[in-house]
Amino acid sequence: MNEVERNMTENKKTLLITGAAGGVGQATVAYFNQRGFGVIGVDRSPVYPGFPMDGLYIQADISLQENLEMIYKKAADFSPSLDVLVNNAAYQVTKPLLETSLEEWDAVMGSNLRSVFLGVKLAHPLLKAKAGGAIVNVSSVHAVATSANIASYAASKGGLLALTRAMAIEFAPDNIRVNAVLPGAVDTPMLRAGFHRGRLDEPSEEAQLAALAAKTVNGRVANPEEIASVIYFLADNSASSFITGQGLVVDGGATCRLSTE
Repeated sequence: MNEVERNMTENKKTLLITGAAGGVGQATVAYFNQRGFGVIGVDRSPVYPGFPMDGLYIQADISLQENLEMIYKKAADFSPSLDVLVNNAAYQVTKPLLETSLEEWDAVMGSNLRSVFLGVKLAHPLLKAKAGGAIVNVSSVHAVATSANIASYAASKGGLLALTRAMAIEFAPDNIRVNAVLPGAVDTPMLRAGFHRGRLDEPSEEAQLAALAAKTVNGRVANPEEIASVIYFLADNSASSFITGQGLVVDGGATCRLSTE
């Protein structure tokens, strides 16, 4: 990066987001970029069409410590500071707990929870460089109300919610706010992939989406842009300056209704 490019970057707010190539990830990248943010996107998948040309895309598996160290070295070269960190990457295993192997359990924890623990320690100096910033962790409604055959994912997202509270307390002296968003059903490739669990008689994707929609108060599933807007709200110090250590449920009312109703 030459001196002109570095000066331009220094005067621009910067977002680093993991899971950038997923449904919510792409929507969040676009939402922040449209509002003037420079974007550092991280994902194990290759860069996708439409990622900002002036951004930095890093293809890497964040469950490995050495990869996280590489990511934040490249991030620091791209921008001397971060304004927002969004921990969005997620890996899901959908099978009964008794059939879940140790390797599968560790893979979920590595991607969804350990990566955040390791990553925020590396991100902290960059967030502190501008006298503060915001971290938004993408948890899930499975952190507070879950279902069968998703135990490892639910445990990782519950742990992420608890970690959010702990980070908010420890990072407050550095003017770094930490919050979580807990999405319900969102029409993403991950959600649709979960519909295919090997049963020959499984309903179509659209039928399963309709069944999910019927379980919400709003009567529909979310689109990724709706989650991106909430992430932006929690990251925006002018809009949410007195909010930290909180988990904001965005589920169309699914968890507010009694299961006996």
